[in-house]
Amino acid sequence: MPFSSETVRVLAPATVANVVCGFDVLGFALSEPNDEMHLRLTDEPGVRIINEDKFDLPTEPTRNVAGAALLAMLRAAPEVTGVEVRIHKTIRPGSGIGSSAASAAGAVVGLNHLLGNQFSKSELVEFAMYGEEVASWVRHADNIAPAIYGGVTLIRATTPAPDVVPLDAPPLFVTVVHPQIEVKTADARRILKQDVPLRDAIRQWGNVGALVAGLLKHDYALIGRALEDVIVEPVRSILIPGFEQVKSGSHAVGALGGGISGSGPSLFMLSQHEATAQAVAEVMRRTYEQLGLAHFVYQTTINTTGCRILPV
Repeated sequence: MPFSSETVRVLAPATVANVVCGFDVLGFALSEPNDEMHLRLTDEPGVRIINEDKFDLPTEPTRNVAGAALLAMLRAAPEVTGVEVRIHKTIRPGSGIGSSAASAAGAVVGLNHLLGNQFSKSELVEFAMYGEEVASWVRHADNIAPAIYGGVTLIRATTPAPDVVPLDAPPLFVTVVHPQIEVKTADARRILKQDVPLRDAIRQWGNVGALVAGLLKHDYALIGRALEDVIVEPVRSILIPGFEQVKSGSHAVGALGGGISGSGPSLFMLSQHEATAQAVAEVMRRTYEQLGLAHFVYQTTINTTGCRILPV
């Protein structure tokens, strides 16, 4: 199939990973915010990165998440000489809503379009995971998979190849607050305990199974009961001011539940009804206004399509 000489425009979504009890195995895509990327094939060997935002991210491909993902993809497509990518990020790095995954996923989806869609979604996840390794030293896929597949995804395994299971979730409203502090994924991983008591592991397995069942059965009550984390949240929550106030206040106004998005500092809450999501947004705003912390609040839904190719 002939390659495209046109520029492709990609909208890459923010994502929520872990989804409380599903550390490194569950994630979902958000309808907003999104990063925007433009890619084109070039005769210049390798990857050229042009940042069009204020975050001053590296442009050396091996140190940039989009660059690392594209380099992995070019190794699998040796007939391609090079690619240029222009990136305009609105998903703040270190926000905990998949900023690095958006860059990596958007890059490989865009290049795949230029190549006539010769690679499967599973292969794109594998390429994009090289970008996540740059960001966090770990090739995890719980942000990458929903960014590429859309919706809610379960990552059964990442080796020897990604085994991604899309989940047919019911309509859910998502409220996210991003307090303006930075929690680096690598740092948030470093503080986690390496040994887990068996009783905690059993409870966590039960919650993950119940959450998957609740999503597939469209059982909102079961989803709410399963949104419990006895392993990661107790450790990471100490890094995030206002965590307990947001969580208890959101439950009080009817949220199903939620917790830390990825490694934080963003917090998310799931609601069955839009009015509840609006009330949760007010809880979040009030909490961080009282703490005197600048913050952004997103009231959105689950993005069921993942990265999108848009008209240039």
